Amino acid sequence: MPNFRKTILFTDTDGRARFKEEDVALDEGTPLSALSALRPSGGYQLRESPVGFRSQFHVTVTPQWVVILSGQMEIGLQDGSSRVFGPGEHFYSADVLPAGSTFDAGVHGHWSRQVGDQPLRTLFVRD
Repeated sequence: MPNFRKTILFTDTDGRARFKEEDVALDEGTPLSALSALRPSGGYQLRESPVGFRSQFHVTVTPQWVVILSGQMEIGLQDGSSRVFGPGEHFYSADVLPAGSTFDAGVHGHWSRQVGDQPLRTLFVRD
């Protein structure tokens, strides 16, 4: 049975954003077209960020899939690490503010930026 690799941006027990990997079973469909179980969604949005775009540290308000349609997106974490995602790549953004916490830009969340000489186009699909 094949699997789909899911990169997850999440809030760890210390309140900091981290990346982890998880497999999603593709156990439906046929051997030539393996599918995951059908999941509901809360809608989608398209976004274009111009060359030079960079956000401040923030958390994800509503967990969502982020799919890079064109350009490149870098996600930076509080520990100084970052990952770059290019066209066709994706991650699941779920680094929400821990319950009972007040946002602290020195502890919580991630930043994002457009990388390279092409605008960044992304698809957000909410859970």
